[in-house]
Amino acid sequence: MNKVVEKALNEQVNKEAASSQLYLSMAVWSEVNGLGGISEFLYAHSDEERQHMLKLIKFINERGGEAKIGSLEVPMQQFKSVEDVFNTLLNHEIMVTESINELVFTCLQEKDYTTHNFMQWFVAEQLEEEALARSIMDKIKMIGADKGGLYLFDRDINNIQAVNNTQI
Repeated sequence: MNKVVEKALNEQVNKEAASSQLYLSMAVWSEVNGLGGISEFLYAHSDEERQHMLKLIKFINERGGEAKIGSLEVPMQQFKSVEDVFNTLLNHEIMVTESINELVFTCLQEKDYTTHNFMQWFVAEQLEEEALARSIMDKIKMIGADKGGLYLFDRDINNIQAVNNTQI
């Protein structure tokens, strides 16, 4: 495996692990604040990010490289509101998209077309992740300070999750 690409893939492994940890932290905050539906959505999202990490690890190892598991910083643990949680999630997904795009660019620079092809799944996945986060933010902005709206959103967010998981 190309060493430059292997290094970039291993950096992405860490970013996916950090994403999983961040969403796990968000799930805990939501659960502690009585938002069971949002919490379940975020627990599932954390698991999904871990699956992305494993997909990268297996690819690196199967191509003759060696996946490296790095250390992680403690994720953000306190949030001001549900809007803060999902705004943080959206901004994080945008950062991950930029990272995926950089990795794809590295593959092209290194003429590693096999990895470039593999990474197209992640490119498509990030389109879905950002669209989902934006859609959720739109709903939260519509709710505003309406506690009844938040209650319904918390109850119904699992329907959003179910739709998203069918696309994976």
